[in-house]
Amino acid sequence: MIGNFGTSRVIEPKYTTPVSAWKLDSTMECGDDEALIKVRLISFEREAIDQIFSSSDYNEDRVKMRIMKIVSERGKFHNPYTDSSGIFAGTIVKAGKDFDLKKRGLKVGDDVVCLSPLAGLCLSLNAIDNINYYYGQAEVDGYAICFNSTQIKPIDSRFPLHTLIRAVDEGGNFICLGEEIKKRNFKKVALIGCTMTHTILYSSLLRKVSPKGLHITLIADSATLGAHIKIEDLKAVYGDLIDDIYIVDVDNSLEAAAFIMEEEREKGEFAYFDGVVNLEHLAGAANLSTFLVKDGGFIGYITLNNQYNIGLLLADSMGKEIISYTSDGYHGDAYDYGIELLSGCGAYLEKLDEFYKTLNHKRIEMPAKAKTIDMAAQTIDGFVYMSPKTAAMIDEVLNIAKYDCNVIIQGETGVGKERVFDLIYSNSSRNDKPCVRINCATIQENLAESEFFGYEKGSFTGALSGGKQGYFEMANNGTLFLDEIGTLSLDMQAKLLRVLQNSTFYKVGGTKPIHVNVRIVAANNIPLKKLVAEGKFREDLFYRLDICEIQVPPLRNRPEDIRCLSEAFLSRYSEKYGMKKTFLPEAFEELEKYHWPGNVRELENAVHRLYISTRSEEIDSISVNLLLNDNVYEESIIDIRKEFSRDDSMDFEKIMEEQEKKLIAYALKKEGTTRKAAAFLKMPQATLARKKTKYGL
Repeated sequence: MIGNFGTSRVIEPKYTTPVSAWKLDSTMECGDDEALIKVRLISFEREAIDQIFSSSDYNEDRVKMRIMKIVSERGKFHNPYTDSSGIFAGTIVKAGKDFDLKKRGLKVGDDVVCLSPLAGLCLSLNAIDNINYYYGQAEVDGYAICFNSTQIKPIDSRFPLHTLIRAVDEGGNFICLGEEIKKRNFKKVALIGCTMTHTILYSSLLRKVSPKGLHITLIADSATLGAHIKIEDLKAVYGDLIDDIYIVDVDNSLEAAAFIMEEEREKGEFAYFDGVVNLEHLAGAANLSTFLVKDGGFIGYITLNNQYNIGLLLADSMGKEIISYTSDGYHGDAYDYGIELLSGCGAYLEKLDEFYKTLNHKRIEMPAKAKTIDMAAQTIDGFVYMSPKTAAMIDEVLNIAKYDCNVIIQGETGVGKERVFDLIYSNSSRNDKPCVRINCATIQENLAESEFFGYEKGSFTGALSGGKQGYFEMANNGTLFLDEIGTLSLDMQAKLLRVLQNSTFYKVGGTKPIHVNVRIVAANNIPLKKLVAEGKFREDLFYRLDICEIQVPPLRNRPEDIRCLSEAFLSRYSEKYGMKKTFLPEAFEELEKYHWPGNVRELENAVHRLYISTRSEEIDSISVNLLLNDNVYEESIIDIRKEFSRDDSMDFEKIMEEQEKKLIAYALKKEGTTRKAAAFLKMPQATLARKKTKYGL
């Protein structure tokens, strides 16, 4: 007998295991060979929560909604975009007659930590009370169903739960990696770190299993740490656990390796490391590990997800003999070993907690550069995308489409809000009913009421003899899309609110109420909450519309979409004009570097212009660069001849300020972030940020 590990709970697809199933039965009725546990804390795998944080723009409410959505849809926590989950801690509520608690040394009411992944356990959440941005954990109110195969251990109350659950989750890795390191007499090891918690735990492991005198160098990613954490902060927390620290751009692995090796040579050290322990899952971490390790050295990968195969291929291409090792699985002694290691580094973790308390704002202890998920270009109802962030948004859109409720779509100009509406409409229950699209910004204020509600014959001078239907009547039983709804006057907003409240209206000049059943989808480029705060949008109307809200991310935040969108646009124009043209690979690189302030609309315009202006069948990087930068002079250089007449005197300070403003505006547009813009202008980021505020850019 294989034993019960939840196969009877599989709903979809049938005959799969709980871990690989899309959906489990999360009914919290405890079976004979099951146990019911009240869940208090979930500790997420880094890949799972990184993707959720990133796709939710690090907004706490949206992070909570995303987690709740995954659990409600799947009956378990298993992020479909990263195929990863987490573990939990809680209290035993009930056990079936065939679930032997006594054999485990447990009883009902005991506080426990579950080491089996939530990807294979039934989970139901009532609420998420708090997101711990430092440790990638959530305090929750919920229940889980566990099986005879589930690994449950009593909580050791000597340690804070948030650090204990992290340590025991890594226990299997500690044992396996520690045994491998014991076989080797390392003198110099590089630790490519991720979260500060993991850095403490794994550097403690290295100290525990290696001879005295081991020199540990920490290599941390600059974007992961963020601008607010400095080397001095790290040294204060890590103390004697770490000997040297480098903060580099891990993605740019070749440059980072060259810098570290040169620094090591200047210290009189041998440039290469005996071993590298790679905790990081960023794309360049495996390359960096391979560059830094000596020929015949050792690389320990903590999970297969951190580019283990890439490191092997790079080592082969370099002709470098490397011992590569990865440990990522269950070990029977994981809990005890995690507790043992925790006992030796508790003081450092306490210092880390104190350090976090000094931060004056919330900070997610997860890489700012969320893991890039390899995806092929996908198309759904004509919507083309490749970005994981866009995929998460599409998933949300398709879910909302099923519910016949009002929706607000938010996003910058040109991001594709109307395309998102198309998805909602075509996947809704009203997709065979009328669909009326209105751009509110084009409606004259004095005609707005008659446009929305229609008018009776003879109601005003110039009225059609037979009267006219308004938008609401035209959209009856269907969907009304109100683009740029924020441009409507407050008076018109009040009338719109009345229709939404009562589902009735009167035509201009009419005396008979007209009843309608209309779904409203509204869109705006300026957040409506901001307009409410400024007194430009009615709060009561906002809450009538804001049943569901969809945020469409700007193109600069989903760069993976640039390539597939460019190809789709180019294919469209090739078909239209009868000549097939293609982009060279380096042309895509130029397109991806650009900031795209006009978003998808600007990208489509640029591709159209490139198609027309390029005479060959291949569009190269030079053509793209010239087109994207054809207004550099006008955008960044002040023209004195235009600004001042011949007879004017010139205000030197004013001219210099105008020039500075133009240069900073251009750099921000070109580079997209203050950090990159400051590097482009070769000035400190703090200075550029201050001047950006000064000029209102």
